[in-house]
Amino acid sequence: MRILVAACVLTLGGVFASWCAKPAASAQKDLLRLESSVDSMGSTYTMVLYGPDQSRLEVAAEEAAEEIRRLDHLMSNYQPTSEWSAVNRDAGSRPVKISPELFDLLTACVNYSKASDGAFDISVGPLMKVWGFYKGTGRLPHRAEVRGALADVGYRNIQLDAASRTVRFARSGVNIDPGGIGKGYAVDRAADVLRRNGITIALVSASGSSIYAMGAPPSDPRGWKISIKNPKSPSKTIEDVVLKDMSMSTSGNYEKFFFAEGRMWSHIMDPRTGFPAEGVISVSVVAPHTLDSEVWAKPFYINGRQWAATHKPQGFRVFVCEDKKETSCAWLP
Repeated sequence: MRILVAACVLTLGGVFASWCAKPAASAQKDLLRLESSVDSMGSTYTMVLYGPDQSRLEVAAEEAAEEIRRLDHLMSNYQPTSEWSAVNRDAGSRPVKISPELFDLLTACVNYSKASDGAFDISVGPLMKVWGFYKGTGRLPHRAEVRGALADVGYRNIQLDAASRTVRFARSGVNIDPGGIGKGYAVDRAADVLRRNGITIALVSASGSSIYAMGAPPSDPRGWKISIKNPKSPSKTIEDVVLKDMSMSTSGNYEKFFFAEGRMWSHIMDPRTGFPAEGVISVSVVAPHTLDSEVWAKPFYINGRQWAATHKPQGFRVFVCEDKKETSCAWLP
């Protein structure tokens, strides 16, 4: 899923930004528009802001971008100096004291795992590596490799001590992967920064797959129109959604995959079997917070339509596409 925006782009301190006054609805015709983007954690984060003061828009966008950069230093498993990397490096041999922010995030991840019957699991790192999706486009591993990696996977191996605020792994081979939470968490944090700067109308997107829509743009008082792409033909739209003070995240088999032995293998891994999930081909989740929508898209995808229909949290909306002779997509009841 991608967001298409018209922009006149400048380079501003490493951030691509644009702004221009545009005609708007009569009540908000004096609002200015600013667009900015920042690359972080392997994704491009795009922000579209509206407001009456150009300087405030610029400051808000830059502070939100700086927050996203900060999270890269906290959560990246590609940066050896990040706190996340320190946990992966040392928690297999001793308890590692971590920041309150990371402790709370890891606690939330364990709770998500319990609620999803283990379909969401940040300890999936060894599987992502053996399948070649870590810093790669994928490869078909031998079943013995999968079995070996699977032995080190399982959220119950993540031992959190609230009293000492430490984390330790029950096995030395455990490796946690922020790929299922990083974008959603960063989008929420960026939106919080914008709010603190007085911004009430904004769209924050992480590579078009995790989105938070704040308020409504001048062109449509209902909210921000977001298109869900057809997973069998991503150049086409299969559903339009209007978001206002809500998030939406999409997980699809077309995001990262490879072909081997005459079939397609997706990066969305079932951490309980060690193999990519099959049956569902994309899931879009609408929820109040982007961390929630991003996280829940995975177990809904992995566990399937029926499980999703009975387990989706109250107030969430879920759009599921299944792999049948023809693409079958629908909102869950």
